Amino acid sequence: MGVKNLWDILESCKKTLPLHHLQNKRVCIDLSCWMVQLQNVSKSHSCMKQKVYLRGLFHRLRALIAVNCTIVFVTDGSIPAIKLSTYRRRLNSGCEVTQDDRNLPNVISLRRNMGSEFSCMIKEAKVLGMALGIACLDGIEEAEAQCALLNSESLCDGCFTLDSDVFLFGARTVYRDICLGDGGYVTCYEMTDIQRRLGFGRNSLITLALLLGCDYSQGVHGMGPESACQIVKSAGDNVILQKVASEGLSFVKKKRSSKKQGAISKCNNSKENSLDHDMNINGSKHDSQRDDQHLQVIDAYLKPKCHSADSDAVHRALAQYPFQRAKLQQICAQFFEWPPEKTDEYILPKIAERNLRRFCNLRSTSSDLGLKLPLHKIPVKCPVSKIIKHRRVQGRDCYEVSWEDLDGLKTSIVPADLVESACPEKIVEFEEETAERKKQNHRKTRPNKSEKGSSVTEIDLKLQRLLLDIELESSSVHNASFSSNVEISESHTAAPEVDLTNQDLWLDPKSSDDISCNEVGPSTAKSEVIDLLSPSPPRQSRIVSKFPKSNGQCIDVIDLSESETDVSPEHERKARELRLFLASIRDEIS
Repeated sequence: MGVKNLWDILESCKKTLPLHHLQNKRVCIDLSCWMVQLQNVSKSHSCMKQKVYLRGLFHRLRALIAVNCTIVFVTDGSIPAIKLSTYRRRLNSGCEVTQDDRNLPNVISLRRNMGSEFSCMIKEAKVLGMALGIACLDGIEEAEAQCALLNSESLCDGCFTLDSDVFLFGARTVYRDICLGDGGYVTCYEMTDIQRRLGFGRNSLITLALLLGCDYSQGVHGMGPESACQIVKSAGDNVILQKVASEGLSFVKKKRSSKKQGAISKCNNSKENSLDHDMNINGSKHDSQRDDQHLQVIDAYLKPKCHSADSDAVHRALAQYPFQRAKLQQICAQFFEWPPEKTDEYILPKIAERNLRRFCNLRSTSSDLGLKLPLHKIPVKCPVSKIIKHRRVQGRDCYEVSWEDLDGLKTSIVPADLVESACPEKIVEFEEETAERKKQNHRKTRPNKSEKGSSVTEIDLKLQRLLLDIELESSSVHNASFSSNVEISESHTAAPEVDLTNQDLWLDPKSSDDISCNEVGPSTAKSEVIDLLSPSPPRQSRIVSKFPKSNGQCIDVIDLSESETDVSPEHERKARELRLFLASIRDEIS
Protein backbone atom coordinates (compact mmCIF):
# COMPACT_ATOMS: atom_id res chain seq x y z
CA MET A 1 0.00 0.00 0.00
CA GLY A 2 2.40 2.68 1.23
CA VAL A 3 1.16 6.18 1.94
CA LYS A 4 -2.50 6.89 1.30
CA ASN A 5 -3.10 9.03 -1.84
CA LEU A 6 0.63 9.56 -2.37
CA TRP A 7 0.63 8.22 -5.96
CA ASP A 8 -2.13 10.74 -6.77
CA ILE A 9 -0.08 13.55 -5.26
CA LEU A 10 2.96 12.51 -7.34
CA GLU A 11 0.99 12.15 -10.59
CA SER A 12 2.47 15.32 -12.09
CA CYS A 13 5.96 13.83 -11.67
CA LYS A 14 5.22 10.59 -13.52
CA LYS A 15 7.22 9.88 -16.67
CA THR A 16 6.58 7.23 -19.29
CA LEU A 17 9.87 5.95 -20.67
CA PRO A 18 10.59 3.34 -23.37
CA LEU A 19 11.78 -0.01 -22.17
CA HIS A 20 15.24 0.45 -23.66
CA HIS A 21 15.69 3.26 -21.08
CA LEU A 22 16.69 0.38 -18.76
CA GLN A 23 19.46 -0.69 -21.13
CA ASN A 24 22.68 -1.58 -19.29
CA LYS A 25 21.14 -0.64 -15.92
CA ARG A 26 20.81 -2.62 -12.71
CA VAL A 27 17.39 -2.64 -11.08
CA CYS A 28 16.06 -4.31 -7.94
CA ILE A 29 12.54 -5.70 -7.97
CA ASP A 30 10.18 -5.91 -5.03
CA LEU A 31 9.17 -9.45 -5.94
CA SER A 32 6.07 -9.53 -3.73
CA CYS A 33 4.61 -6.50 -5.51
CA TRP A 34 5.16 -8.02 -8.93
CA MET A 35 3.61 -11.33 -7.92
CA VAL A 36 0.57 -9.59 -6.42
CA GLN A 37 0.18 -7.57 -9.62
CA LEU A 38 0.47 -10.64 -11.85
CA GLN A 39 -1.80 -12.68 -9.61
CA ASN A 40 -4.54 -10.04 -9.82
CA VAL A 41 -4.52 -10.37 -13.60
CA SER A 42 -5.29 -14.09 -13.37
CA LYS A 43 -7.21 -14.92 -10.23
CA SER A 44 -9.35 -17.71 -11.68
CA HIS A 45 -8.65 -21.30 -10.68
CA SER A 46 -7.66 -22.34 -14.20
CA CYS A 47 -5.19 -19.47 -14.48
CA MET A 48 -3.65 -20.34 -11.13
CA LYS A 49 -3.39 -23.99 -12.13
CA GLN A 50 -1.70 -23.07 -15.42
CA LYS A 51 0.57 -20.66 -13.52
CA VAL A 52 -0.27 -17.70 -15.73
CA TYR A 53 1.27 -15.38 -13.13
CA LEU A 54 4.60 -17.17 -13.53
CA ARG A 55 4.43 -16.95 -17.32
CA GLY A 56 3.86 -13.22 -17.01
CA LEU A 57 6.93 -12.95 -14.81
CA PHE A 58 8.97 -14.98 -17.33
CA HIS A 59 8.05 -12.65 -20.21
CA ARG A 60 8.86 -9.56 -18.14
CA LEU A 61 12.25 -10.97 -17.26
CA ARG A 62 13.16 -11.96 -20.83
CA ALA A 63 12.27 -8.43 -22.01
CA LEU A 64 14.62 -6.93 -19.41
CA ILE A 65 17.34 -9.47 -20.24
CA ALA A 66 17.24 -8.47 -23.91
CA VAL A 67 18.23 -4.86 -23.06
CA ASN A 68 21.04 -6.11 -20.77
CA CYS A 69 19.24 -4.98 -17.64
CA THR A 70 20.75 -6.65 -14.58
CA ILE A 71 18.03 -7.78 -12.19
CA VAL A 72 18.06 -8.40 -8.44
CA PHE A 73 15.03 -9.91 -6.73
CA VAL A 74 14.26 -8.62 -3.23
CA THR A 75 11.76 -10.42 -1.02
CA ASP A 76 10.05 -9.50 2.25
CA GLY A 77 11.39 -10.77 5.54
CA SER A 78 9.59 -10.57 8.86
CA ILE A 79 6.65 -8.24 9.43
CA PRO A 80 7.79 -5.13 11.36
CA ALA A 81 6.29 -4.80 14.81
CA ILE A 82 4.92 -1.37 13.98
CA LYS A 83 3.02 -2.87 11.05
CA LEU A 84 1.31 -5.71 12.91
CA SER A 85 -2.01 -3.91 13.38
CA THR A 86 -2.16 -3.03 9.69
CA TYR A 87 -1.24 -6.61 8.75
CA ARG A 88 -4.05 -8.03 10.86
CA ARG A 89 -6.58 -5.71 9.29
CA ARG A 90 -5.48 -6.80 5.80
CA LEU A 91 -5.92 -10.44 6.75
CA ASN A 92 -9.50 -9.64 7.83
CA SER A 93 -8.85 -11.32 11.15
CA GLY A 94 -11.46 -9.13 12.81
CA CYS A 95 -9.00 -7.98 15.44
CA GLU A 96 -9.22 -4.34 16.31
CA VAL A 97 -6.22 -2.20 17.05
CA THR A 98 -5.29 -2.83 20.64
CA GLN A 99 -3.40 -0.74 23.08
CA ASP A 100 -0.51 -3.20 22.89
CA ASP A 101 -0.33 -2.70 19.15
CA ARG A 102 -0.30 1.05 19.55
CA ASN A 103 2.39 1.05 22.21
CA LEU A 104 5.14 -1.02 20.60
CA PRO A 105 8.36 -0.65 22.59
CA ASN A 106 8.49 -4.35 23.53
CA VAL A 107 6.77 -5.91 20.51
CA ILE A 108 8.99 -7.82 18.07
CA SER A 109 8.51 -8.47 14.37
CA LEU A 110 6.43 -11.41 13.19
CA ARG A 111 7.84 -14.11 10.94
CA ARG A 112 5.84 -14.74 7.79
CA ASN A 113 4.05 -17.98 7.03
CA MET A 114 6.38 -19.62 4.53
CA GLY A 115 3.88 -22.38 3.82
CA SER A 116 1.14 -20.13 2.47
CA GLU A 117 0.04 -20.17 -1.15
CA PHE A 118 1.61 -16.78 -1.79
CA SER A 119 4.92 -17.88 -0.23
CA CYS A 120 4.94 -20.86 -2.60
CA MET A 121 4.45 -18.48 -5.53
CA ILE A 122 7.47 -16.47 -4.33
CA LYS A 123 9.55 -19.66 -4.16
CA GLU A 124 8.60 -20.58 -7.75
CA ALA A 125 9.57 -17.10 -8.92
CA LYS A 126 12.95 -17.36 -7.21
CA VAL A 127 13.64 -20.75 -8.84
CA LEU A 128 12.75 -19.35 -12.25
CA GLY A 129 14.96 -16.33 -11.67
CA MET A 130 17.94 -18.43 -10.62
CA ALA A 131 17.73 -20.43 -13.88
CA LEU A 132 17.86 -17.11 -15.75
CA GLY A 133 20.91 -15.99 -13.76
CA ILE A 134 18.97 -13.64 -11.45
CA ALA A 135 20.02 -13.46 -7.81
CA CYS A 136 17.62 -12.93 -4.91
CA LEU A 137 18.19 -10.92 -1.73
CA ASP A 138 15.94 -11.93 1.15
CA GLY A 139 15.19 -8.81 3.15
CA ILE A 140 15.25 -8.62 6.92
CA GLU A 141 11.86 -6.90 7.04
CA GLU A 142 10.38 -4.70 4.30
CA ALA A 143 11.48 -5.48 0.74
CA GLU A 144 10.85 -1.89 -0.44
CA ALA A 145 13.11 -0.61 2.34
CA GLN A 146 15.92 -2.91 1.14
CA CYS A 147 15.35 -1.74 -2.45
CA ALA A 148 15.51 1.89 -1.35
CA LEU A 149 18.80 1.28 0.46
CA LEU A 150 20.38 -0.32 -2.63
CA ASN A 151 19.18 2.62 -4.72
CA SER A 152 20.28 5.31 -2.29
CA GLU A 153 23.71 3.67 -1.99
CA SER A 154 24.01 3.66 -5.81
CA LEU A 155 24.18 -0.13 -5.87
CA CYS A 156 21.29 -0.15 -8.34
CA ASP A 157 19.89 2.42 -10.75
CA GLY A 158 16.27 2.09 -9.69
CA CYS A 159 13.69 -0.14 -8.07
CA PHE A 160 10.40 -1.67 -9.20
CA THR A 161 7.66 -1.54 -6.56
CA LEU A 162 4.03 -0.59 -6.07
CA ASP A 163 4.53 0.64 -2.49
CA SER A 164 4.70 4.42 -2.46
CA ASP A 165 6.50 4.49 0.90
CA VAL A 166 9.67 3.43 -0.92
CA PHE A 167 10.41 7.17 -1.25
CA LEU A 168 10.15 7.52 2.52
CA PHE A 169 12.82 4.85 2.90
CA GLY A 170 15.16 6.91 0.72
CA ALA A 171 14.69 5.68 -2.87
CA ARG A 172 15.71 8.08 -5.64
CA THR A 173 14.35 6.38 -8.79
CA VAL A 174 11.22 4.26 -8.71
CA TYR A 175 9.57 2.30 -11.54
CA ARG A 176 5.95 1.63 -10.72
CA ASP A 177 4.63 -0.19 -13.81
CA ILE A 178 6.05 -2.06 -16.77
CA CYS A 179 4.24 -2.79 -20.04
CA LEU A 180 5.55 -5.06 -22.80
CA GLY A 181 3.14 -3.98 -25.55
CA ASP A 182 3.95 -1.44 -28.30
CA GLY A 183 7.69 -1.89 -27.88
CA GLY A 184 7.48 -1.78 -24.08
CA TYR A 185 7.59 1.08 -21.60
CA VAL A 186 7.88 1.81 -17.87
CA THR A 187 6.41 4.50 -15.62
CA CYS A 188 9.12 6.26 -13.66
CA TYR A 189 9.24 8.66 -10.71
CA GLU A 190 12.39 10.59 -9.83
CA MET A 191 12.93 12.13 -6.41
CA THR A 192 14.60 15.10 -8.06
CA ASP A 193 11.38 15.82 -9.99
CA ILE A 194 9.33 15.55 -6.80
CA GLN A 195 11.56 18.05 -5.04
CA ARG A 196 11.64 20.46 -7.98
CA ARG A 197 7.96 20.40 -8.93
CA LEU A 198 6.24 19.79 -5.59
CA GLY A 199 8.83 20.96 -3.10
CA PHE A 200 8.68 17.69 -1.14
CA GLY A 201 11.78 16.04 0.19
CA ARG A 202 12.03 12.81 2.17
CA ASN A 203 11.10 14.55 5.47
CA SER A 204 8.01 16.11 3.93
CA LEU A 205 6.85 12.76 2.58
CA ILE A 206 7.23 11.16 6.02
CA THR A 207 5.07 13.93 7.49
CA LEU A 208 2.46 13.32 4.78
CA ALA A 209 2.39 9.68 5.92
CA LEU A 210 1.63 10.81 9.49
CA LEU A 211 -1.18 13.06 8.30
CA LEU A 212 -2.77 10.91 5.55
CA GLY A 213 -2.09 7.45 6.92
CA CYS A 214 0.30 4.67 5.92
CA ASP A 215 1.29 1.13 6.85
CA TYR A 216 2.58 2.38 10.21
CA SER A 217 -0.02 5.03 11.11
CA GLN A 218 -3.74 5.60 10.63
CA GLY A 219 -3.24 9.33 10.01
CA VAL A 220 -5.43 12.24 11.04
CA HIS A 221 -9.12 11.64 10.57
CA GLY A 222 -10.63 14.03 8.03
CA MET A 223 -7.29 15.18 6.66
CA GLY A 224 -7.34 15.30 2.85
CA PRO A 225 -4.39 15.33 0.46
CA GLU A 226 -4.73 19.00 -0.48
CA SER A 227 -4.82 20.23 3.12
CA ALA A 228 -1.94 17.95 4.08
CA CYS A 229 0.20 19.20 1.17
CA GLN A 230 -0.44 22.85 2.08
CA ILE A 231 0.51 22.28 5.73
CA VAL A 232 3.68 20.40 4.85
CA LYS A 233 4.78 23.00 2.27
CA SER A 234 4.25 25.85 4.70
CA ALA A 235 6.44 24.18 7.32
CA GLY A 236 9.39 23.41 5.01
CA ASP A 237 11.22 20.13 4.41
CA ASN A 238 14.26 20.94 6.56
CA VAL A 239 12.45 21.62 9.85
CA ILE A 240 9.19 19.73 9.61
CA LEU A 241 10.37 16.53 11.32
CA GLN A 242 11.87 18.54 14.15
CA LYS A 243 8.48 20.19 14.65
CA VAL A 244 6.76 16.82 14.72
CA ALA A 245 9.33 15.50 17.20
CA SER A 246 9.02 18.52 19.50
CA GLU A 247 5.37 19.50 19.13
CA GLY A 248 3.73 16.37 17.77
CA LEU A 249 1.01 17.33 15.34
CA SER A 250 -0.13 20.35 17.38
CA PHE A 251 1.43 22.67 14.80
CA VAL A 252 -1.19 21.39 12.38
CA LYS A 253 -3.90 22.83 14.64
CA LYS A 254 -2.15 26.16 14.65
CA LYS A 255 -1.89 26.22 10.88
CA ARG A 256 -5.53 25.42 10.41
CA SER A 257 -6.76 27.85 13.08
CA SER A 258 -4.69 30.70 11.64
CA LYS A 259 -6.56 30.35 8.35
CA LYS A 260 -9.92 30.70 10.05
CA GLN A 261 -9.40 33.78 12.20
CA GLY A 262 -12.42 35.56 10.75
CA ALA A 263 -14.83 32.71 11.57
CA ILE A 264 -17.26 32.63 14.48
CA SER A 265 -15.51 31.77 17.74
CA LYS A 266 -18.01 29.04 18.56
CA CYS A 267 -17.40 27.36 15.26
CA ASN A 268 -13.68 27.89 15.72
CA ASN A 269 -13.69 26.24 19.13
CA SER A 270 -15.72 23.26 17.91
CA LYS A 271 -13.32 22.68 14.99
CA GLU A 272 -10.28 22.97 17.22
CA ASN A 273 -11.76 20.52 19.68
CA SER A 274 -12.52 18.21 16.77
CA LEU A 275 -8.93 18.53 15.56
CA ASP A 276 -7.62 17.79 19.02
CA HIS A 277 -9.69 14.65 19.04
CA ASP A 278 -8.53 13.68 15.53
CA MET A 279 -4.89 14.14 16.34
CA ASN A 280 -5.19 11.85 19.33
CA ILE A 281 -5.32 8.93 16.87
CA ASN A 282 -4.09 6.42 19.46
CA GLY A 283 -6.85 7.28 21.89
CA SER A 284 -4.33 8.45 24.49
CA LYS A 285 -4.78 11.58 26.53
CA HIS A 286 -1.13 11.96 27.30
CA ASP A 287 1.14 13.93 24.99
CA SER A 288 4.11 11.69 25.72
CA GLN A 289 2.36 8.59 24.40
CA ARG A 290 1.21 10.46 21.32
CA ASP A 291 4.68 11.79 20.58
CA ASP A 292 6.20 8.37 21.10
CA GLN A 293 4.03 6.93 18.33
CA HIS A 294 5.05 9.68 15.89
CA LEU A 295 8.70 9.13 16.70
CA GLN A 296 8.35 5.39 16.14
CA VAL A 297 6.90 6.00 12.67
CA ILE A 298 9.64 8.47 11.82
CA ASP A 299 12.30 6.10 13.08
CA ALA A 300 10.83 3.19 11.09
CA TYR A 301 11.23 5.17 7.87
CA LEU A 302 14.60 6.75 8.59
CA LYS A 303 16.24 3.66 10.11
CA PRO A 304 14.66 0.54 8.58
CA LYS A 305 16.08 -2.91 9.28
CA CYS A 306 17.99 -3.85 6.13
CA HIS A 307 21.15 -5.56 4.98
CA SER A 308 23.89 -2.97 4.88
CA ALA A 309 25.53 -2.07 1.59
CA ASP A 310 28.77 -3.84 2.54
CA SER A 311 27.16 -7.01 3.89
CA ASP A 312 27.85 -10.45 2.46
CA ALA A 313 24.19 -10.88 1.53
CA VAL A 314 24.28 -7.78 -0.66
CA HIS A 315 27.58 -8.81 -2.24
CA ARG A 316 26.15 -12.21 -3.14
CA ALA A 317 23.03 -10.62 -4.61
CA LEU A 318 25.06 -8.25 -6.77
CA ALA A 319 27.29 -11.01 -8.15
CA GLN A 320 26.79 -12.16 -11.72
CA TYR A 321 25.29 -15.61 -12.19
CA PRO A 322 25.27 -17.70 -15.40
CA PHE A 323 22.25 -18.56 -17.49
CA GLN A 324 21.32 -22.23 -16.96
CA ARG A 325 19.70 -23.43 -20.16
CA ALA A 326 19.05 -27.03 -19.13
CA LYS A 327 17.63 -25.94 -15.77
CA LEU A 328 15.30 -23.44 -17.45
CA GLN A 329 14.06 -26.09 -19.90
CA GLN A 330 13.29 -28.36 -16.98
CA ILE A 331 11.41 -25.62 -15.08
CA CYS A 332 9.36 -24.57 -18.11
CA ALA A 333 8.49 -28.19 -18.82
CA GLN A 334 7.37 -28.63 -15.20
CA PHE A 335 5.43 -25.35 -14.81
CA PHE A 336 4.23 -24.59 -18.35
CA GLU A 337 4.48 -28.00 -20.10
CA TRP A 338 6.70 -26.48 -22.78
CA PRO A 339 9.01 -28.63 -24.90
CA PRO A 340 12.69 -27.61 -24.84
CA GLU A 341 12.41 -26.14 -28.35
CA LYS A 342 9.71 -23.68 -27.28
CA THR A 343 11.70 -22.57 -24.25
CA ASP A 344 14.75 -21.99 -26.46
CA GLU A 345 12.65 -20.08 -28.96
CA TYR A 346 11.54 -17.68 -26.22
CA ILE A 347 14.77 -17.11 -24.33
CA LEU A 348 17.79 -17.75 -26.59
CA PRO A 349 17.27 -14.71 -28.89
CA LYS A 350 17.11 -12.52 -25.77
CA ILE A 351 20.28 -14.05 -24.34
CA ALA A 352 22.03 -13.51 -27.69
CA GLU A 353 20.94 -9.86 -27.82
CA ARG A 354 22.17 -9.35 -24.25
CA ASN A 355 25.56 -10.82 -25.16
CA LEU A 356 25.81 -8.44 -28.10
CA ARG A 357 25.02 -5.46 -25.85
CA ARG A 358 27.73 -6.53 -23.44
CA PHE A 359 30.19 -6.79 -26.32
CA CYS A 360 29.11 -3.30 -27.39
CA ASN A 361 29.80 -1.99 -23.89
CA LEU A 362 33.25 -3.55 -23.99
CA ARG A 363 34.12 -1.81 -27.25
CA SER A 364 32.68 1.48 -26.01
CA THR A 365 34.69 1.34 -22.79
CA SER A 366 37.87 0.50 -24.70
CA SER A 367 37.26 3.39 -27.06
CA ASP A 368 36.73 5.78 -24.13
CA LEU A 369 40.10 4.70 -22.78
CA GLY A 370 41.73 5.48 -26.12
CA LEU A 371 42.12 1.83 -27.14
CA LYS A 372 40.43 1.45 -30.53
CA LEU A 373 41.08 -2.07 -31.73
CA PRO A 374 39.76 -3.57 -34.96
CA LEU A 375 37.23 -6.32 -34.64
CA HIS A 376 39.60 -9.22 -35.28
CA LYS A 377 42.07 -8.02 -32.61
CA ILE A 378 39.61 -7.76 -29.73
CA PRO A 379 40.31 -10.51 -27.15
CA VAL A 380 36.61 -11.26 -26.76
CA LYS A 381 35.04 -12.83 -29.83
CA CYS A 382 32.19 -10.94 -31.46
CA PRO A 383 28.89 -12.81 -30.89
CA VAL A 384 27.69 -12.01 -34.43
CA SER A 385 28.96 -14.31 -37.16
CA LYS A 386 27.47 -12.42 -40.11
CA ILE A 387 24.50 -10.33 -41.17
CA ILE A 388 22.01 -12.23 -43.29
CA LYS A 389 19.31 -9.74 -44.18
CA HIS A 390 18.03 -6.25 -43.47
CA ARG A 391 14.58 -6.19 -41.87
CA ARG A 392 12.08 -3.70 -40.45
CA VAL A 393 10.20 -4.66 -37.28
CA GLN A 394 7.46 -2.38 -35.89
CA GLY A 395 8.87 0.54 -37.84
CA ARG A 396 12.41 -0.03 -36.53
CA ASP A 397 15.41 -0.96 -38.66
CA CYS A 398 16.78 -4.37 -37.73
CA TYR A 399 19.16 -7.02 -39.02
CA GLU A 400 18.75 -10.76 -39.15
CA VAL A 401 22.09 -12.12 -37.98
CA SER A 402 23.71 -15.49 -37.40
CA TRP A 403 25.45 -16.14 -34.08
CA GLU A 404 28.79 -17.55 -33.03
CA ASP A 405 29.03 -20.34 -30.46
CA LEU A 406 25.42 -20.15 -29.23
CA ASP A 407 24.06 -23.66 -29.00
CA GLY A 408 20.42 -23.97 -30.04
CA LEU A 409 20.18 -20.65 -31.91
CA LYS A 410 21.30 -20.08 -35.48
CA THR A 411 19.71 -16.74 -36.41
CA SER A 412 17.60 -14.01 -34.83
CA ILE A 413 16.66 -10.37 -35.38
CA VAL A 414 18.36 -7.53 -33.49
CA PRO A 415 18.10 -3.72 -33.75
CA ALA A 416 20.24 -2.17 -36.46
CA ASP A 417 21.61 0.54 -34.16
CA LEU A 418 22.91 -2.13 -31.79
CA VAL A 419 24.79 -3.90 -34.58
CA GLU A 420 26.16 -0.57 -35.78
CA SER A 421 27.50 0.21 -32.29
CA ALA A 422 28.85 -3.27 -31.53
CA CYS A 423 30.33 -4.37 -34.85
CA PRO A 424 30.11 -1.84 -37.71
CA GLU A 425 32.59 -3.99 -39.64
CA LYS A 426 29.87 -6.60 -40.08
CA ILE A 427 27.59 -4.01 -41.68
CA VAL A 428 30.32 -2.98 -44.14
CA GLU A 429 30.89 -6.64 -45.00
CA PHE A 430 27.16 -7.20 -45.50
CA GLU A 431 26.75 -4.15 -47.73
CA GLU A 432 29.69 -5.20 -49.90
CA GLU A 433 28.27 -8.71 -50.33
CA THR A 434 24.83 -7.27 -51.14
CA ALA A 435 26.28 -4.97 -53.79
CA GLU A 436 28.23 -7.85 -55.37
CA ARG A 437 25.12 -10.04 -55.50
CA LYS A 438 23.17 -7.26 -57.17
CA LYS A 439 25.85 -6.92 -59.85
CA GLN A 440 25.83 -10.63 -60.55
CA ASN A 441 22.05 -10.76 -60.73
CA HIS A 442 22.06 -7.77 -63.07
CA ARG A 443 24.45 -9.53 -65.43
CA LYS A 444 22.30 -12.66 -65.49
CA THR A 445 18.95 -10.99 -65.98
CA ARG A 446 20.08 -8.14 -68.30
CA PRO A 447 22.13 -9.57 -71.25
CA ASN A 448 23.71 -7.23 -73.79
CA LYS A 449 22.09 -6.54 -77.16
CA SER A 450 24.22 -8.99 -79.16
CA GLU A 451 23.60 -11.85 -76.70
CA LYS A 452 19.94 -10.95 -76.57
CA GLY A 453 19.59 -10.99 -80.39
CA SER A 454 21.48 -14.24 -80.80
CA SER A 455 19.46 -15.97 -78.08
CA VAL A 456 16.19 -14.89 -79.70
CA THR A 457 17.34 -16.18 -83.10
CA GLU A 458 18.55 -19.46 -81.69
CA ILE A 459 15.34 -20.16 -79.79
CA ASP A 460 13.25 -19.13 -82.79
CA LEU A 461 15.12 -21.52 -85.11
CA LYS A 462 14.92 -24.44 -82.70
CA LEU A 463 11.21 -24.02 -82.19
CA GLN A 464 10.56 -23.66 -85.93
CA ARG A 465 12.49 -26.85 -86.62
CA LEU A 466 10.53 -28.62 -83.93
CA LEU A 467 7.27 -27.42 -85.45
CA LEU A 468 8.28 -28.59 -88.93
CA ASP A 469 9.34 -31.99 -87.59
CA ILE A 470 5.92 -32.50 -86.06
CA GLU A 471 4.17 -31.47 -89.25
CA LEU A 472 6.43 -33.74 -91.36
CA GLU A 473 5.76 -36.65 -89.05
CA SER A 474 2.03 -36.13 -89.39
CA SER A 475 2.14 -35.81 -93.18
CA SER A 476 4.32 -38.90 -93.75
CA VAL A 477 1.43 -41.15 -92.74
CA HIS A 478 -0.55 -40.15 -95.87
CA ASN A 479 2.25 -40.00 -98.48
CA ALA A 480 0.90 -42.95 -100.42
CA SER A 481 -2.53 -41.44 -100.92
CA PHE A 482 -1.01 -38.20 -102.24
CA SER A 483 0.46 -39.69 -105.45
CA SER A 484 -2.62 -41.72 -106.35
CA ASN A 485 -5.14 -38.90 -106.29
CA VAL A 486 -3.22 -35.96 -107.77
CA GLU A 487 -4.48 -34.67 -111.15
CA ILE A 488 -1.76 -33.71 -113.66
CA SER A 489 -2.45 -31.01 -116.29
CA GLU A 490 -0.22 -32.64 -119.01
CA SER A 491 -0.56 -36.29 -120.22
CA HIS A 492 2.66 -38.03 -118.99
CA THR A 493 3.03 -41.80 -118.52
CA ALA A 494 6.42 -41.94 -116.82
CA ALA A 495 6.59 -42.96 -113.17
CA PRO A 496 6.60 -39.99 -110.78
CA GLU A 497 9.74 -39.09 -108.89
CA VAL A 498 10.42 -36.66 -106.09
CA ASP A 499 13.05 -33.97 -106.55
CA LEU A 500 14.22 -32.88 -103.07
CA THR A 501 17.33 -31.10 -104.31
CA ASN A 502 15.40 -28.21 -105.81
CA GLN A 503 15.31 -25.38 -103.22
CA ASP A 504 12.25 -23.84 -104.84
CA LEU A 505 10.27 -26.74 -103.51
CA TRP A 506 10.77 -25.83 -99.83
CA LEU A 507 7.92 -23.79 -98.40
CA ASP A 508 8.00 -21.12 -95.78
CA PRO A 509 6.69 -22.66 -92.58
CA LYS A 510 4.37 -19.73 -92.17
CA SER A 511 2.66 -20.54 -95.49
CA SER A 512 2.35 -24.24 -94.81
CA ASP A 513 -1.32 -23.83 -94.00
CA ASP A 514 -2.05 -22.15 -97.33
CA ILE A 515 -0.06 -24.35 -99.77
CA SER A 516 -0.16 -28.02 -99.09
CA CYS A 517 1.21 -29.69 -102.27
CA ASN A 518 3.58 -28.72 -105.17
CA GLU A 519 4.25 -30.60 -108.46
CA VAL A 520 7.23 -29.94 -110.72
CA GLY A 521 7.56 -31.22 -114.32
CA PRO A 522 10.77 -30.58 -116.33
CA SER A 523 10.61 -30.03 -120.14
CA THR A 524 12.74 -33.07 -121.16
CA ALA A 525 11.35 -35.66 -118.74
CA LYS A 526 8.06 -36.66 -117.41
CA SER A 527 8.11 -36.24 -113.63
CA GLU A 528 5.75 -35.59 -110.79
CA VAL A 529 6.96 -33.57 -107.80
CA ILE A 530 5.03 -33.74 -104.49
CA ASP A 531 5.52 -31.43 -101.50
CA LEU A 532 5.95 -33.67 -98.49
CA LEU A 533 5.58 -30.79 -96.04
CA SER A 534 1.83 -30.81 -96.28
CA PRO A 535 0.09 -32.68 -93.47
CA SER A 536 -3.19 -32.88 -95.37
CA PRO A 537 -4.14 -36.21 -96.99
CA PRO A 538 -5.98 -35.67 -100.29
CA ARG A 539 -9.32 -37.39 -100.50
CA GLN A 540 -10.91 -35.62 -103.49
CA SER A 541 -9.69 -34.38 -106.81
CA ARG A 542 -7.73 -31.16 -106.65
CA ILE A 543 -7.59 -28.23 -109.01
CA VAL A 544 -4.11 -27.89 -110.50
CA SER A 545 -2.73 -24.54 -111.61
CA LYS A 546 0.44 -23.77 -113.57
CA PHE A 547 3.26 -21.93 -111.85
CA PRO A 548 6.15 -20.81 -114.12
CA LYS A 549 9.75 -21.46 -113.15
CA SER A 550 12.87 -19.51 -114.19
CA ASN A 551 14.25 -22.33 -116.42
CA GLY A 552 11.11 -22.47 -118.54
CA GLN A 553 9.53 -25.40 -116.74
CA CYS A 554 6.15 -25.14 -115.08
CA ILE A 555 5.18 -26.28 -111.59
CA ASP A 556 1.74 -27.72 -111.15
CA VAL A 557 0.38 -26.48 -107.78
CA ILE A 558 -2.53 -28.30 -106.23
CA ASP A 559 -4.88 -25.91 -104.38
CA LEU A 560 -6.46 -27.32 -101.23
CA SER A 561 -9.33 -25.65 -99.48
CA GLU A 562 -9.59 -25.75 -95.65
CA SER A 563 -12.51 -28.14 -95.91
CA GLU A 564 -10.33 -30.66 -97.75
CA THR A 565 -7.61 -30.88 -95.11
CA ASP A 566 -7.72 -33.73 -92.65
CA VAL A 567 -5.33 -33.05 -89.77
CA SER A 568 -5.60 -35.00 -86.55
CA PRO A 569 -6.85 -33.01 -83.49
CA GLU A 570 -3.76 -34.00 -81.54
CA HIS A 571 -1.53 -32.56 -84.26
CA GLU A 572 -3.49 -29.30 -84.32
CA ARG A 573 -3.27 -28.97 -80.52
CA LYS A 574 0.49 -29.53 -80.41
CA ALA A 575 1.12 -27.11 -83.23
CA ARG A 576 -1.01 -24.44 -81.57
CA GLU A 577 0.77 -24.90 -78.22
CA LEU A 578 4.16 -24.58 -79.85
CA ARG A 579 3.20 -21.38 -81.62
CA LEU A 580 1.91 -19.88 -78.39
CA PHE A 581 5.04 -20.94 -76.57
CA LEU A 582 7.21 -19.35 -79.25
CA ALA A 583 5.28 -16.09 -78.97
CA SER A 584 5.62 -16.02 -75.18
CA ILE A 585 9.38 -16.63 -75.37
CA ARG A 586 9.75 -13.77 -77.82
CA ASP A 587 7.78 -11.44 -75.56
CA GLU A 588 9.82 -12.30 -72.47
CA ILE A 589 13.18 -11.83 -74.15
CA SER A 590 12.25 -8.67 -75.96
